[in-house]
Amino acid sequence: MDPVKGGPCQGIRNSIPELIKIGNTTNEVVCLDSPKSSYLGQDTFKIHALEKGRTILAFSKKLQPWLMENYNRFDVVIVHGLWSYHSYAAIKAIIKHKKKHSVSPKLYVMPHGMLDPYFQKAKERRLKALRNEVYWKIIENKVINEADGLLFTCQEELLLAKTTFNNYRPKKELNVSYGIQEPPAYSKSMKQILFENIPDWNKKPFLLFLSRIHHKKGLDLLIKAYQILEKENIKLPQLIVAGPLKSTYASQMKTLAESSTNILFSGMLSGKAKWAAFYESEAFILPSHQENFGIAVAEAMACSKPVLISDKVNIWREIESGKGGMVSQDNLEGAINLLRSWNGLSLSEKSSYSKNARNTFVKNFRISSAAAKLHQTLKNGLIN
Repeated sequence: MDPVKGGPCQGIRNSIPELIKIGNTTNEVVCLDSPKSSYLGQDTFKIHALEKGRTILAFSKKLQPWLMENYNRFDVVIVHGLWSYHSYAAIKAIIKHKKKHSVSPKLYVMPHGMLDPYFQKAKERRLKALRNEVYWKIIENKVINEADGLLFTCQEELLLAKTTFNNYRPKKELNVSYGIQEPPAYSKSMKQILFENIPDWNKKPFLLFLSRIHHKKGLDLLIKAYQILEKENIKLPQLIVAGPLKSTYASQMKTLAESSTNILFSGMLSGKAKWAAFYESEAFILPSHQENFGIAVAEAMACSKPVLISDKVNIWREIESGKGGMVSQDNLEGAINLLRSWNGLSLSEKSSYSKNARNTFVKNFRISSAAAKLHQTLKNGLIN
């Protein structure tokens, strides 16, 4: 639950306050962090940090006894994430609990994209894919098939999960959506904040790539596509790449982009600078090879910014349906199509996309809507 890790722990922090509002529920989290973790005590809900998990599977001898002792206090248990000891401990404890008690909580698993076939096919993940294959056959398939159901963040994640492993037979597959909090309101000071972080910015609306700088994000495709269109003398807005630069891959991407003076690397932007980047951009672009949800994609739409994405960003169906952006394939041709198509729009057409982006966010990705759907799904599970 360390906030710096983002991902599922941020999703939990987004959803719990809304679940409390909707259903007047009591929510607690148990995790394998050190009880001396500096973040503890800063949340509005209780976190039981038992101990830091050991080995690559994050093993803890304290977790299963804690679950057995506390399951009676809850109606529903949600296991977030896979491929480590916590999911095995949760399912083993619920099986034991059912043998000893007449009533046990419902147990659901939220994979957070960890059943996506990408992780088993990517060349750079061969050893991890082999480990997952073995772990699936011995342990994880039992977790998936014994749980009362799987909770997915979007329809595409649900569909992809069916294709990855043999012996995949969950009792229920439920699309409960996912969401983020409303962004801070725009202020005139944001322009100056952003300029202070990116002094080479020309202070005009730009294309924004804001993410980890990692191979799976497709940044190499974006840079090459941008350079190809520049060589065709097509006038493009500046491209700002925001993300951590302390990696070999990030250095390679900076080298790749050297021939263009309009591709700017800002480093990681956070807080006011991050929101300034969203608001001052004209569109967000992410030609990723795999993205289960894409928090930054939703954040851009929350700021009324259209999103230009690949069809490997799993919320592409909702975005395409709401006309909140453009969708293409995760290859060089697809990246070129995104840039060319967006750049060819009129101002009124771009404005229409901006309105649609905000509407798509409100309908699908605002935390209040997502939490209401999750609450109703869990409530239905208790009745049925």
